[in-house]
Amino acid sequence: MEVGILTVSDRCSIGETEDVSGTLLAQIFEEANHTIKFKKVVPDEFDQISGVLQYWSERCELIITTGGTGLAPRDVTPEATESVIERRAPGFSEMLRYTGYQINPRAMLSRGVSGIVGECLIINLPGSPKAVREGMDVLMPLLPHAVAILKHEPTDH
Repeated sequence: MEVGILTVSDRCSIGETEDVSGTLLAQIFEEANHTIKFKKVVPDEFDQISGVLQYWSERCELIITTGGTGLAPRDVTPEATESVIERRAPGFSEMLRYTGYQINPRAMLSRGVSGIVGECLIINLPGSPKAVREGMDVLMPLLPHAVAILKHEPTDH
C-alpha cells in the first residue's frame, strides 16, 4: 500500500515535542513492507488538515491521521476529514473505539472518523502512541483487503 501519515499537533508542528506517534506509524507500515509516500506534521488547523488530506487522497491508497480527535476545542481532525471524504466507512472508527474501550474506557472520547475519497481510505487515530499501537494492531489485518476493494482488485470475499 502507498500510505500517507499525517500527525495533527500544535506542539509537534512547532518542534516543542517529538512526533512519536507519526514515527511509530511509519515504523509499523515499513515493517509490513508498505510504502510511506507522505509523512507530515500540521497544527490543529482545519484548513491545513483538510488541504493535506485532499492533496494526498489523489496520490495515496491509505491515509492515517494521528491526533486532534479528542474533545478539546482545537481538536478538529474529524471535521476536516469529513469535509474531504465522499463516503463514510464508520466500521473502522467504531471498532477502534470498541477495542480501545476494552483497554481504557477513555477511548470512547475519541471522535475519530473514517471514510473514502476516490480510491483512498482515510482513518483518524488518536494522538497517543499507545492508542496508535493498539489501533494499528486492530486495523493492520484489515487494511490490505479494504484498499484492494477500493482499487477494484480481486479479493477473497
